[in-house]
Amino acid sequence: MSSPVILHRRASRPASFWRLWLTWALACLLAASAMPVRADGVELSAMSTIRSDEGLELSFSTRFELPRAAEDALMKGVSLYFVAEVSVQRKRWYWRDARASKASRSWRLYWYALTRQYRVSSGGLTQSFNNLPEALASLRGVSGWRIAEARELDEDGSHYLEFSYRLDTSQLPKPMQIGLSIGQGWNLGVERNLGLNPDFSLRTAAASAPTP
Repeated sequence: MSSPVILHRRASRPASFWRLWLTWALACLLAASAMPVRADGVELSAMSTIRSDEGLELSFSTRFELPRAAEDALMKGVSLYFVAEVSVQRKRWYWRDARASKASRSWRLYWYALTRQYRVSSGGLTQSFNNLPEALASLRGVSGWRIAEARELDEDGSHYLEFSYRLDTSQLPKPMQIGLSIGQGWNLGVERNLGLNPDFSLRTAAASAPTP
């Protein structure tokens, strides 16, 4: 005669177990949400415009940290280029908006091994710095940058700015461009559209808006 088959029924979990498990899961979720998240990008910390007899001048400053991959490339002799671009747009109700002016400014950051200094070149001027923070501070913004001539501004029109500032990876050596990825932190940049008042001052204060 065959032996009887004994079926074992799994005991159900007590309600106290599930309450404990849910409490633990909720605690883990809250802890994860409280962890700081670092986004790669540039914070536009300040921006202002001033209208003069000569035209329109822009001043801005940014905050960012150089990613480790970019800093390593810099120490290996690779130059890094930062570019600021701005256009003054004039609104038109009857057609697409017109560009009144466009201006750009670039900075080249490199390590000069002979003197063990960082150098920043812009507009034909080169400055030397003993450390990287000082070098970065010199290219994070500009003051009194003329972005439009007086003749380009329509006194009766409505204007706004299209502004961008970025680490220009297109000027890196070609082999480096092939291996670039967003996860390495090379996507440093910020873009903003800001309205102008009738006196050509900024309509709203600039807030941070890093590019994704």
